[in-house]
Amino acid sequence: MEKLSWKGGALLAPIPPVLVSCGTLEAPNVLTVAWTGTLNTKPPKTYISVRPERFSHGLITASGEFVINLPTAALVRAVDLCGVKSGRDINKWEEARLTPQAASCVGAPMVAESPVSIECRVCSVTSLGSHDMFIADVVAVNVAQDLMDENGRLHIERAGLCAYAHGQYFALGKKIGDFGFSVKKKKKKPQYDKQKKFTAGPEQTNR
Repeated sequence: MEKLSWKGGALLAPIPPVLVSCGTLEAPNVLTVAWTGTLNTKPPKTYISVRPERFSHGLITASGEFVINLPTAALVRAVDLCGVKSGRDINKWEEARLTPQAASCVGAPMVAESPVSIECRVCSVTSLGSHDMFIADVVAVNVAQDLMDENGRLHIERAGLCAYAHGQYFALGKKIGDFGFSVKKKKKKPQYDKQKKFTAGPEQTNR
């Protein structure tokens, strides 16, 4: 396909518009961050990039802790509000109808309405220009019980998560594959043996 060539810009999509909670349970704040992702698996590391002028930047710098809360499509209004309003001016928890909830390992609260909350502890900060990147160790993951099956397997697809692309929010759609399906060997169909005759069982002989 033919493509237009533009100068470099932040056009990666889709990305997760996560709710990042910080501060303390007694004095919490929450902001929306789209610049986030996985950095490493062992040990598990993640990051968020936050503008230095954001109110939450100072809170995260002071505590060295935050929680990444994955939002559902039902939370999209709260996600948008927490991205355009400042905790300096309003109580975003009340305005967005969110509930701070005690985390298991960090002092920062979780968002109770989020089905997945990832507790993070900052290990380094890198100034990149418009944003500072907080690189963090994932110290705990909290998952809603209704996302688990009877075998203890997580079904994240049940959460109804949302995504962000080029200024718009989207609900995640239908499943189109599993990891590794492109190289998975197909199961062979059983072959019908024409030479094999059907033998009636006792229950069929007298019919």
